[in-house]
Amino acid sequence: MISGIAQEHFTGISTSKRVGIVNTVYNPSEIVNLSTKYEVNVFNASLGLSNNKLTFNDLIKGTDLEDKIFEGNENVNLRLDGLILGPAFAFKIKQWGFGLTSMAHIKANVINVDAKLGDAIQNGRFSDLISQTTLSSSDNQRINGVTWGEIDLIVGRNIIDLPKHALNAGASIRFLFPGAYGNFSATNLNGTIVNTLGDVELVNASAEINLAYAGSLAGAYNDQGNYNDFFSQGINGLAVDLGFNYIWKDETDNENYKLKAGISVRNLGSMTFKSDQNLSQNYVLNVDNLESLNLNQFENVESLEELNQIIADPANANYFQATTSTDNYTIKLPTTLNAYVDYQLAKKWYVTASMNQKINDDSDNDIVTTQNSYTLIPRYSYKWFEAYVPIGSNEISGFTTGMGFRLSAFFIGSNSVITALTNSGKQADLYLGVRFGF
Repeated sequence: MISGIAQEHFTGISTSKRVGIVNTVYNPSEIVNLSTKYEVNVFNASLGLSNNKLTFNDLIKGTDLEDKIFEGNENVNLRLDGLILGPAFAFKIKQWGFGLTSMAHIKANVINVDAKLGDAIQNGRFSDLISQTTLSSSDNQRINGVTWGEIDLIVGRNIIDLPKHALNAGASIRFLFPGAYGNFSATNLNGTIVNTLGDVELVNASAEINLAYAGSLAGAYNDQGNYNDFFSQGINGLAVDLGFNYIWKDETDNENYKLKAGISVRNLGSMTFKSDQNLSQNYVLNVDNLESLNLNQFENVESLEELNQIIADPANANYFQATTSTDNYTIKLPTTLNAYVDYQLAKKWYVTASMNQKINDDSDNDIVTTQNSYTLIPRYSYKWFEAYVPIGSNEISGFTTGMGFRLSAFFIGSNSVITALTNSGKQADLYLGVRFGF
């Protein structure tokens, strides 16, 4: 399903010289650097789709997408990542800064899925060929989605304030409201797919299987409405962000700096799903030489509950041996190390270098996924206007180039609009927002 923090949300604005609440999402210590004494966030939203198979032109045409995404031998990776930054308020007083924010997250991912397996399940019945395909993978192949809401308390303080230098520290305490979750995975999948005139069978196979769902994602995972469940299970999780930033001041201009650098660790925490619809079941798949598992029966599956019913069917039960099962389960947020440097090239001209590096292995079933990204952002920054061009690279869609603008209280931008319009980009994203300070 689609991350991450699949993309770096609000790229360009999150490191803008005009510091607002969006900056504190990236690094909580920026709360001390608010450009105004009071800051009100009205509404900000960011949505991105990145993958390693389909170009933006393929997405626009919208034809034969399921065939194209399973072409070739490269594993399929796809991320959909949405973030809504709702009503929020922040202020600074003397050496302190404080904030209260509300957010909602949507993530959906396809992770390291073997293209040959996907093609066999999705397109096998249309084939009039007789073929045999060997599967051998040590990866954890996942189809995964999660939604949650959160309310964050942010606090920061100036530690050092000298004529030329300043150092600030900050932290966010994030109260998490699990919404919905779905995960299907196959680890160490080995076997052979036999296609006989569209009858697709899996033989001589083994794997470890996980099937988990909670809330509305027990239902159809292709129903957009099932991803609108953010705060349904109350507070059942906690996370912490920690950050520092350093400023080399411009002594000739109080409104500018020569250099600002920041570092933060985000998403130190987890959340637990508790509801009547919950299920987390582990299986061992074992199909012996003289047996075969019919893959055609999985072709039109639209929900994890339906998938669970097929696995539990007496005709399939011998192939799936249940090992562990639980109703309540905990998933970890994707801990990331974020760093950036913003350097003044000339008056009103800046360049920012930023990095988002995941710390833990997000291939495990109990971890929300993210991806590494690296971005260079030249910008022109004036008090009421800002323009910038993010030039980045991430591990899923590769090279991207976009642009963004800020005009007074409004901003809009994209990490990938330039590469998308060239029809070569494999990412599409957009963010926008309204906030004001006084």
